[in-house]
Amino acid sequence: MDIIEVKNLTKKFKELIAVDNITFSVKEGEIFAFLGPNGAGKTTTIKILTTLLHPTSGEVSLHGFNPLTEKEEARKSFGIVFQDPSLDDELTALENLEFHSVLYSVPKKLSQERIEYLLKEVELWDRKDDFVKTFSGGMKRRLEIARSLIHHPKILFLDEPTLGLDPQTRKHLWEHIVNLNKKEGMTVFLTTHYMEEVEKIADSIAIIDHGKILHQGTAAELKSMTKTSTLEEAFLKLTGHGIRDENSSATERMRMQRKLWKK
Repeated sequence: MDIIEVKNLTKKFKELIAVDNITFSVKEGEIFAFLGPNGAGKTTTIKILTTLLHPTSGEVSLHGFNPLTEKEEARKSFGIVFQDPSLDDELTALENLEFHSVLYSVPKKLSQERIEYLLKEVELWDRKDDFVKTFSGGMKRRLEIARSLIHHPKILFLDEPTLGLDPQTRKHLWEHIVNLNKKEGMTVFLTTHYMEEVEKIADSIAIIDHGKILHQGTAAELKSMTKTSTLEEAFLKLTGHGIRDENSSATERMRMQRKLWKK
């Protein structure tokens, strides 16, 4: 069963076509990797899926809900970890999760049980009363993941969750994500530039470039199609070796961050 369906989705910013008539689907319970160079359209697509941006045209379904017309229902069905930090450093780990729980109207008793379970899952229970400003980058990412799951969502969006983390912390973080995927039975939709990580954990992969989906399949299928031995080689063969300019995508991302969750 497909939990995410995207049909003929297009998003234009004046003369720029950020997403160009893309169609893809994500099966329930799978780990899905959405890959592409800087400015390829990944974050714009996620913004549309998570109700933060309106498409120019096309159709989107998220756990059976239309993010345009059923915004609140769609939001309750997913959790998200953005590229940029979004925790309150002046609150403790526990307070950050309690605040998020209130936002999603999770009953108090269930909230307490859920917070304890998730903090233990990401190995932060012993630091629950410490201020977030004392946490390392990896600890903050783990806390953000725990926070995004407080309302028991069916889908978890991860937009470059391991960006800037050292290899040991990245490995540890992915282990937590895979474990939660199994235990929670949730669908994971992720973007990352670390191809070796995707090759290890993703059930399905879609590669986007210049706003278009180039191919969707498993890592093995992508390597077979491109006659390469690694996912990184397959990615480069499909998208090219040229360095991309991130300025336009960074500008759009900063503008959108100011409008987070506004109706």
